[in-house]
Amino acid sequence: MSHSHSAASAPSVLVTGGAGYIGTHTMVELLNAGHNVVCIDNFSNSSPEAVRRVEKITGRQVTLVEGDIRDTDTLQVLLSQRPIDRVIHFAALKAVGESVSRPLAYYDNNIGGTLALLAACQQAGVRRFVFSSSATVYGNPQALPLTEDAPLSAVNPYGATKLMVERILEDMCHADPQFAVVSLRYFNPVGAHDSGTIGEDPRDIPNNLFPFITQVAVGKRPHLNVFGNDWPTHDGTGVRDYIHVVDLALGHLAALDYSAQQSGYAAVNLGTGRGTSVLDMVHAFEHATGQRVPHVVAPRRAGDIAACWADPTRAERLLNWRAQRSLEQMCASGWTWQQGNPDGYRRS
Repeated sequence: MSHSHSAASAPSVLVTGGAGYIGTHTMVELLNAGHNVVCIDNFSNSSPEAVRRVEKITGRQVTLVEGDIRDTDTLQVLLSQRPIDRVIHFAALKAVGESVSRPLAYYDNNIGGTLALLAACQQAGVRRFVFSSSATVYGNPQALPLTEDAPLSAVNPYGATKLMVERILEDMCHADPQFAVVSLRYFNPVGAHDSGTIGEDPRDIPNNLFPFITQVAVGKRPHLNVFGNDWPTHDGTGVRDYIHVVDLALGHLAALDYSAQQSGYAAVNLGTGRGTSVLDMVHAFEHATGQRVPHVVAPRRAGDIAACWADPTRAERLLNWRAQRSLEQMCASGWTWQQGNPDGYRRS
């Protein structure tokens, strides 16, 4: 390999929303794999401190741009100033419940932001795109495990934005045969980087089970609410497919490599293929950490489903990727992060 090109002139991966939970873990893996990374984030739900920690973990620099992807001028300048050849698009609002009460913000951010980003990519000739989609695009599953050709439907505005963006990306691939897109349909990301220095940092009350468990264990909350114990599952509590965030991050690298060799549109599940109930997760956490997690049964939440897990066969076939990390590792790493960072990235 010629060394006449400095690292600065090698193309970079643009990561939108890179300061978020999945973004930070993905940037670590990108940097460790030798990629140059440009991160754009408006810090509406994240902290610049998270990016500094990514740099500390990897010993490499991230080019950080504070800005909003809906701001076309920022994007055009960004894409014209630096050689960028691929995009990983995380930037979005992501709370299901909030999407029901604030639909316009979700449509504006998630669909409007993506349209602005795609227009800028088109103009700059950037044609390799990995999109952060979600298992919510399957709506209420008709059969399990979920394969990528299961019927798609949205049961809330958040899911509707993911579904619409997938359609937009697919249409772009039809319009431009050189465009290559992988939509990654995540199941339930949990855990943290082994260093314990980056992790999930929910503002206010967590929407997801796992940070709720760790906050109970650390004493920030008196008990865990288990929403319904009368679901048609093996122990009556909701079943989900939990995936270690580092496995998920590595899935993005595999998708990036795949998009570099391909054109056209592919939707791919990222999950383990195993269903874990709320109580299974509580017991695994207690076992992995030695912490008690008191819980009380609360009424079912509107819009919840009984069970959901992935068929991950396509990811293995197309991307040569498979989830490796166990429930125990998810629990242990998430607990390490929570203990070391009881207030997330906010300095106490």
